[in-house]
Parts: sequence; C-alpha cells; structure tokens
Amino acid sequence: MSDIKTCPTCGAKTKYKVKDNKETFSAVQDEEVLLKVEQLKKAMQKFKEKAKALEKELEALKSKE
Repeated sequence: MSDIKTCPTCGAKTKYKVKDNKETFSAVQDEEVLLKVEQLKKAMQKFKEKAKALEKELEALKSKE
C-alpha cells in the first residue's frame, strides 16, 4: 500500500514518496480510494467466512469430547 500523508501546503490527503532524497506528494484520487475500500471489504468478508468456519469446527471438536 502507498504511504498516505497530509500535504503540508494544502492539507489534503496525498501519496507520499521519497526518491533521490526528494519528497513528492501526489493527490489521492476518489477512484483510488473507492478501489481500496472495495478491496478491504472483500478481505474482511473472507476473514469473516474463515472465522465462522473455524468456529463451527471448534464447536464440532468440543461436542466430540
């Protein structure tokens, strides 16, 4: 993921990079933000599904004892 910082001149959220000891700030576009949010939603959904499967497996193991 990109390093996100606040621009010192305008105060907006920007991508921050250092190249050849020179700092650069580039604006974060709304489309990029929406794409990242969608990726995070998908990752969270996968995590929730794995957690539910593990809970079911744990309950099954407990019931066998």
